[in-house]
Amino acid sequence: MNYDVAVIGGGPGGYVAAIRAAHLGAKVLLIEQDKLGGVCLNKGCIPTKTLLKSAEKWRELQSIGEFGLAASEIGFDYSLVTGRMHLVVDQMQQGILQLIKSNNIVVKFGAAQLVGVDQIKVNSDAEEEQYMAQKIILATGSTPLGLPVVGSDLDGVINSDQLLGLNYVPRSMVVIGGGAVGIELAAIFQAFGCNVTVIEMQSELLPNVDREIVKRMAPILRKQGIEILTNTKVAGIKYSGAALVLEVSIEGNVQQIEAEKVLVSIGRVPVVDDLGLEKVGVKYSRKGIIVNNRLETAVPGIYAIGDVTGQFMWAHAASAAGLVAAENAMGGDRLVDYTAVPGCIYTTPEVAMVGLTEEQARNSGCKIKISKFNFAANGKAVSMGETIGLVKIIADKADGHILGMHIIGAHASDLIMEGALAIQNKLTAKDISNTIHPHPSLSETIMECAHGINGDIIHQAKKRSSLA
Repeated sequence: MNYDVAVIGGGPGGYVAAIRAAHLGAKVLLIEQDKLGGVCLNKGCIPTKTLLKSAEKWRELQSIGEFGLAASEIGFDYSLVTGRMHLVVDQMQQGILQLIKSNNIVVKFGAAQLVGVDQIKVNSDAEEEQYMAQKIILATGSTPLGLPVVGSDLDGVINSDQLLGLNYVPRSMVVIGGGAVGIELAAIFQAFGCNVTVIEMQSELLPNVDREIVKRMAPILRKQGIEILTNTKVAGIKYSGAALVLEVSIEGNVQQIEAEKVLVSIGRVPVVDDLGLEKVGVKYSRKGIIVNNRLETAVPGIYAIGDVTGQFMWAHAASAAGLVAAENAMGGDRLVDYTAVPGCIYTTPEVAMVGLTEEQARNSGCKIKISKFNFAANGKAVSMGETIGLVKIIADKADGHILGMHIIGAHASDLIMEGALAIQNKLTAKDISNTIHPHPSLSETIMECAHGINGDIIHQAKKRSSLA
């Protein structure tokens, strides 16, 4: 059967690309090996944020006395917590299925392989079929990176996918990897009573986050009860009775750490194997499929988006790329724009960022101004009992254009959009500070911070912005 556009991979990049191509009049085939929604919906973004919400509510219940309230016999049933998680995922999956159906997109489940520049073979349990497509979009995503040490294949050494499959809270867990995923899962399971230790090989957690934000975040995690070991390497894992024992080197000193579970969260790698890329001439490296700024591969008519390209492994970046690739596949000439891709880490409090970090801005040679505003001086944050946090804005000293925004605090993932809009549209700090923000709201923290770039912050004791 012939199609105008075939999309391989039904994650947040793939199904969005399929829908956009259908909007533009294409006859679309969407091929998915597992479940629609990809890692984000089934094993990542949505299930973890659902667990996080339960963890947040559990924390709130434990501190309810601070709000003049009282409750007795509070508790939780983790099997019910995960039950709700599955209900949320199922609901979202049904929503995607309805979208696919309403756009007359044909869905085939199975493993896809390119057998020609316009031919795809799909193997399922039932049969092998071949399809023709004028344009092909590769959106096969990524998979967790394995740990290359002895004992990494033992029972109890798991990845994030397997951790989300547990219907109980382990007594103890070591998280190997202090990136966004590892930190989020560490915070969730610690909230439910798991004794968590995070091991990070580098000198600090969250290597791609502004260093000042990290320095503020690490003590918060430790205060919540998470043990953090940096400059630490795992040499091996073994059993000692029923427990897993990790042999680690902390700045040259060898120690042993016991845990019921070991979560390996050291990153993800693009899924490029067994796709037939070599056969048709699609070029790729260990970092992913190589694409141009139109998201086209080395083979005209074949595009790649999302994690499989190794660029910005965020679901929202994949969805944005899906729109660009679909439009170009249908005759457009749109360039992908990664100028302002926000990143969010859903700890408590949240961390969010967009644009340049302070280190990147300084290394670029640009003269900058930096302003900060604390949540503790914001009326809404105080009333919510969420005073831990700050907004940090980095601007060009010459003209005030926003170069970067970094937030740690409640609802940071929502607030960061003001920074993304500012950077995407080349707005200045004055554009933000001259815009009336609602009161009381957390958004006022951004307005106040922007005031600091241009002069003095209103609701903060007089203090000059740092200059560079």
